[in-house]
Amino acid sequence: MSLRHTLSGKLIALLLGAMFLVFGTLGILNIRLHKRDLEQNTRASAENISDVIKRSTSYHMLRNDREALYNIIKTIGTEPGIVRLRIIDRDGRISYSSEANETNTYVDKSAESCYACHARSQPLSHLDRRDRSRIFRAADGGRVIGVINPIENQPSCWNAACHYHTADQKILGVLDVNMSLVRADAAIANGVWYMVLYTLLAIVGISLLTYVFIMRFVHRPITALKDGTERLKAGELGCQINVDSRDEIGKLATSFNQMSLQLRDANEEITAWARTLEKRIEQKTLELTRAHEKMVQAEKMSTIGKMAAVVAHEVNNPLAGILTYAKLMKKWMDRRDLSDERIAEFSKCLDMIASESRRCGDLVKNLLMFSRTAPMNLTWTDLNQIVKRCTFLVKHKMEMTAIHLDLTLDPELPLVRCDAAQIEQVLLALIVNAIEAMPRGGNLWIRSRALPASGQVELQIRDDGTGIPPAMLAKLFEPFVTTKEESKGVGLGLAISRNIIDRHTGKIEVESELGRGTTFYIFLPQDTNSGETAEGARSSAAAASR
Repeated sequence: MSLRHTLSGKLIALLLGAMFLVFGTLGILNIRLHKRDLEQNTRASAENISDVIKRSTSYHMLRNDREALYNIIKTIGTEPGIVRLRIIDRDGRISYSSEANETNTYVDKSAESCYACHARSQPLSHLDRRDRSRIFRAADGGRVIGVINPIENQPSCWNAACHYHTADQKILGVLDVNMSLVRADAAIANGVWYMVLYTLLAIVGISLLTYVFIMRFVHRPITALKDGTERLKAGELGCQINVDSRDEIGKLATSFNQMSLQLRDANEEITAWARTLEKRIEQKTLELTRAHEKMVQAEKMSTIGKMAAVVAHEVNNPLAGILTYAKLMKKWMDRRDLSDERIAEFSKCLDMIASESRRCGDLVKNLLMFSRTAPMNLTWTDLNQIVKRCTFLVKHKMEMTAIHLDLTLDPELPLVRCDAAQIEQVLLALIVNAIEAMPRGGNLWIRSRALPASGQVELQIRDDGTGIPPAMLAKLFEPFVTTKEESKGVGLGLAISRNIIDRHTGKIEVESELGRGTTFYIFLPQDTNSGETAEGARSSAAAASR
């Protein structure tokens, strides 16, 4: 990870910024203070020199020794750092100057050397010390400090025989000393350079120490914590971080180690509970499967019980015919009535007995197949044959209740891989429910068709019976929910039917309206990769039906 994206990088950047700000501010303040001190020292030196000159020349002024006065000023003006010395009278005339061309010339009273005294309408008789100096630029561009030292009218002046000043005159003139600030400016520049250098060295040194400190005591522990967190997130429960400090980060690392161990223990406990739960779920699933198989068989037996009377009545008719023809044939045998005409009738009676016996056998065979208990056995099945077999079992009951059957079966219906016995149980339960919903007769429509778009086969069972109340449609497939009288059902047929269809990865839906009938839709997936296996199963089913 880039350092600028880490907490350590942000701390380093913050500290560097703070140091640059603080040291920069301190440097600027120190430079200004240094500059002010140098200027004050130079100003003090200029004032001292001005006082020395004034005291040195006062004797010659009292005696009006101009030659000696000029030599003193000229000699002092040649000293290093002295730019110019002038004595200016109260009228602005330069009486003496270290520059000879200025002598006996007048200065502008609004100039820098006169402005402090003549800033008002009347000249000041007293000038504060802080107002005596000014700093300006010389012709060569260098800075110059000028100090004005007023020459007061002392008693020795207005009492002297050579002077004509009156006692009420306060200021006789000024001594103007101009000193160069080149050395001071050089010292300031040199000080600034050293200040900047020392500040940068201090910033670099503190930055290095800060970097080492942060990397050692912040970056490394936080990186270890981050790596530990990544390992913990990756699933390495119980991972530990080396703790080599007692500060907040060290306490955080200790807490992390404890949390990691607790997570590992909790995970092991959860895993153990999960294994135990899996075993219990497997056990309960096995128990539920067995219970479900018992419920399916119980519902099947309930359906068989309902069909028993129908089948018994259906078998009774052919048996009565067989008994009648058997008695008739015995009578003919007892009479020895074996004429050619009688032999022909004999043959017809035998054919009738064989036909009725086969019909009874088919009824019993279908009933036995339906009542048989067997595990789920997926085979390629022709659903049309299952529909025909179911309608054959309830044919007599439909005739007894005046129900008209409309059978529309798709001759090109593809084979479906399913458990034929369980699908037959679902269809028979729905057909019986439809018959019971029409106690005074009606119409029953059974339809089969392929749905190529969804790769499914649809079976539709529709009646025009009493219908189902809307409030019960949402929970119709729940166990123990029934629209029949209490003595005619326990409400498991539709729940078991939906479970069977779900196990075949199919779907069962219902539409109903009170007084107008009910329609059930069964959708079963077909195997598009059936190939020759499905065709072979269709041929086998056709051969078996023949």
